[in-house]
Amino acid sequence: MKAEKLKGLDAAEIQRQANDAQEQLFRFRFQMGMGQTEGLKKYRALKKDRARMLTALSERRIAGEVIPAAAPAPKAVVKAKKK
Repeated sequence: MKAEKLKGLDAAEIQRQANDAQEQLFRFRFQMGMGQTEGLKKYRALKKDRARMLTALSERRIAGEVIPAAAPAPKAVVKAKKK
């Protein structure tokens, strides 16, 4: 995502997209650990996009705009094993 597109979005939308990108990065790292990679270029591009989003949020925060708090990521549900 280009920086120009980020300037047109509101802070809440950028925050939501940054959270989504963080979740995707987690899944990519997990897949790479399992040997099921979709491509390292896609992983690197996603990291850079997330960094751009966080930079845009930081710039807005410095400018005095109120940024909504990030919603916590949903935790994985662990099922008990049957005996």
